Amino acid sequence: MKTTSTRAIQAMALVIALLGLTTMNASAMHIAEGMLPVGWAIGWGAVSVPFVVAGFFAIKKKIEQAPRAKILLAMCGAFAFVLSALKIPSVSGSCSHPTGVGLGAILFGPLVMSVLGLIVLLFQALLLAHGGLTTLGANVFSMAIAGPILSWLVYQLLRKAKAPAAVAVFAAAALGDLFTYVVTSVQLGVINGGMIKFLTIFAVTQIPLAIAEGLLTVVIFNVLEKYSKSELHQLAVL
Repeated sequence: MKTTSTRAIQAMALVIALLGLTTMNASAMHIAEGMLPVGWAIGWGAVSVPFVVAGFFAIKKKIEQAPRAKILLAMCGAFAFVLSALKIPSVSGSCSHPTGVGLGAILFGPLVMSVLGLIVLLFQALLLAHGGLTTLGANVFSMAIAGPILSWLVYQLLRKAKAPAAVAVFAAAALGDLFTYVVTSVQLGVINGGMIKFLTIFAVTQIPLAIAEGLLTVVIFNVLEKYSKSELHQLAVL
């Protein structure tokens, strides 16, 4: 079982490494530095803090529940980092990107992803100039809190409805991706006006990206289901 789990991790690492080759000079649609007034930036940060604090306790609980899942936890963070750093041009000179948070939300729950998402967004802001420090709270809320919550809810509801795992994983990853952009559009629209404009602009590229992310997440999940089934059972995913 240890050997098969190692193979699963190696397969995920290969996918992430290949995707990582395309992250150079990424500048996708996290809310950029300076785009939010100070009050809104502080407000979104304050809203995000309780989720992140709860996330640290959730990580501790998950690791106690499934000690061998530590590597999976790290891989989920890497998966989110790489996918959310991709640069896909959209209309009007803007960019879109996958989020990569659906997989982690399915495996570890949305609270854990609030911490992983914070780390991902912080490193992207510092190393890739992708997003920003003043807008970190808003970006954490949209990509690391709202998106994972919806992904987790969709997965849980579909599994309880006896839907096939592949269908539940696809829907969870794709809808979580789309919901991240809905929240981001609301965050920008409330301040700048034209919420529908933001939704329309990013829908052009984000809907195909969400479908692609859903399919990729299914592939990764199938590999884990084959080679790391014991860990998934410990995490109560299966």
